[in-house]
Amino acid sequence: MKLLLFLLTLITGLDTSLDKLSTLRLGTVRGVRSLPRVPRWKRERRTEHSSRSERKRRDSFGMFDGYDSCSEDTSSSSSSEESEEEVAPLPSNLPIIKNNGQVYTYPDGKSGMATCEMCGMVGVRDAFYSKTKRFCSVSCSRSYSSNSKKASILARLQGKPPTKKAKVLQKQPLVAKLAAYAQYQATLQNQAKTKAVSMEGFSWGNYINSNSFIAAPVTCFKHAPMGTCWGDISENVRVEVPNTDCSLPTKVFWIAGIVKLAGYNALLRYEGFESDSALDFWCNICGSDIHPVGWCAASGKPLVPPRTIQHKYTNWKAFLVKRLTGAKTLPPDFSQKVSESMQYPFKPCMRVEVVDKRHLCRTRVAVVESVIGGRLRLVYEESEDRTDDFWCHMHSPLIHHIGWSRSIGHRFKRSDITKKQDGHFDTPPHLFAKVKEVDQSGEWFKEGMKLEAIDPLNLSTICVATIRKVLADGFLMIGIDGSEAADGSDWFCYHATSPSIFPVGFCEINMIELTPPRGYTKLPFKWFDYLRETGSIAAPVKLFNKDVPNHGFRVGMKLEAVDLMEPRLICVATVTRIIHRLLRIHFDGWEEEYDQWVDCESPDLYPVGWCQLTGYQLQPPASQSSRENQSASSKQKKKAKSQQYKGHKKMTTLQLKEELLDGEDYNFLQGASDQESNGSANFYIKQEP
Repeated sequence: MKLLLFLLTLITGLDTSLDKLSTLRLGTVRGVRSLPRVPRWKRERRTEHSSRSERKRRDSFGMFDGYDSCSEDTSSSSSSEESEEEVAPLPSNLPIIKNNGQVYTYPDGKSGMATCEMCGMVGVRDAFYSKTKRFCSVSCSRSYSSNSKKASILARLQGKPPTKKAKVLQKQPLVAKLAAYAQYQATLQNQAKTKAVSMEGFSWGNYINSNSFIAAPVTCFKHAPMGTCWGDISENVRVEVPNTDCSLPTKVFWIAGIVKLAGYNALLRYEGFESDSALDFWCNICGSDIHPVGWCAASGKPLVPPRTIQHKYTNWKAFLVKRLTGAKTLPPDFSQKVSESMQYPFKPCMRVEVVDKRHLCRTRVAVVESVIGGRLRLVYEESEDRTDDFWCHMHSPLIHHIGWSRSIGHRFKRSDITKKQDGHFDTPPHLFAKVKEVDQSGEWFKEGMKLEAIDPLNLSTICVATIRKVLADGFLMIGIDGSEAADGSDWFCYHATSPSIFPVGFCEINMIELTPPRGYTKLPFKWFDYLRETGSIAAPVKLFNKDVPNHGFRVGMKLEAVDLMEPRLICVATVTRIIHRLLRIHFDGWEEEYDQWVDCESPDLYPVGWCQLTGYQLQPPASQSSRENQSASSKQKKKAKSQQYKGHKKMTTLQLKEELLDGEDYNFLQGASDQESNGSANFYIKQEP
């Protein structure tokens, strides 16, 4: 949203006197006094002006209220507030405290600072009480004078507990503060080491930067958090983030701009660094520490410039007003939307019907064990040790409400459990993904019709397939020619509108390698010959789903994708081909034989950073050394994994050389030649001249 009006209104409050600014936070070290004492005659003279300033500030959103105490105000009225005069740099190892035009440093206690000998409070020396500047207040001075146990006070200031007879104010001593500060620094260092260790495995930011990759935008994933309300989040959007380039013991913030977006991850650069990328950092834009501009002022959090550039300007407020005029920031309710988009209706103990991973032709009852980012870990109801599980997204076409199989005529494995276990309950039907309604009264799919389909047992191939059974509500049982089990246990249920089934000729027209039936020797495979030899007809083209949404994917985009042969795994992946709405997903670091054909709206694809956002484990790309050392074992593992998931063992796919059949026109048998007058079927079959 535009900040122009916001900032113009803010400027009206920039001439606020220092009397009113004295209520603002220092935002660095608790207890430091922000302003020296003002004589009574000056206070009376400023009363009227202060009241006017208060009214002006009431009209302001107070965006920089948390910053004022760290910015330099050279006078109460402010002709100098619009200046951006550079000042000499100060030692980088000392954080700056600016007060009433004077520059102080902390925590060495020497340059313009003082320590109260009574309570141990650290503050600006000029603001301390008495000529000697030994006490922070009158009460501390009187308490010190009336206390005869000065040795106890000194001992306490050294970190030792006072004696029982000492009657002193129990305030935090300087030594304790410095000890806490040292502990804070040590904690930061330990956190940095921990992050470094975890990042050694894989970091999306480093991976994208080092290879100049582009990630698929969040708007490509409608099922993912914020997928439908991402809005105009793009480069140059400003946010308020924690300032890590700061040696202060408290958490402070600063404004940063988005340099590059990669899914949920954003490369940020602090305001004031211009083209300097030395301190650029990656973070998840949906994280809890990312806020729209103005959040600090509304929440009472301090804005403090990074230590590396704090010497560049004498008036940071004027600099920010200039930089942020006309800029965009996150919507005010962004964090609320993120939270709402990560609320999932599926809960543990819900019962569903899900495909049987050992017999694809039937479903079984399973119970939701856990929900992570909308992904469900389902445990088959008869699993006694709860290890027989299956992972899928809550919008997956593989799960259904209890009673679905019976309603459409699908095979179903009855459970040996006669009654529901305590706490288990059926999932409401309205929570499942809805399929498009179809009219089966007219021309419709029939048993024996031929088509092309993604092999559910080998998702890298599109195979010659046959409709084996027509179910209710538009569902079809599909078998892969040449490799079907005798009992039909590897038939797979596809809906008529499924983007995973295609009319005859789809692969040829789109130059995709079609896998012929196993054992078929007349190569290259020709549909016309095969249909004549088998006495079959092709399913009419007009019955297939030809809708192609404007999905936004491009070849080369990075994303996180489920390995559907081992659906508990989510891996670093790349889009390598796009055929209308069909995407070919390659798992980085693995051979092409592990690729998968996936629909652009598949709930098994996620933006970069999804695993980090939801707490799911991301599988990094396989390294070259690990591929060489474990090539044979990985293939065996892949086969074993596929057998467990699919039930029926598949033979190795025949490798056919891709080539376009030039100048070869032919007619399909009845059913395949059903052309639509508007030519919308041109993508699917070769037309007769």
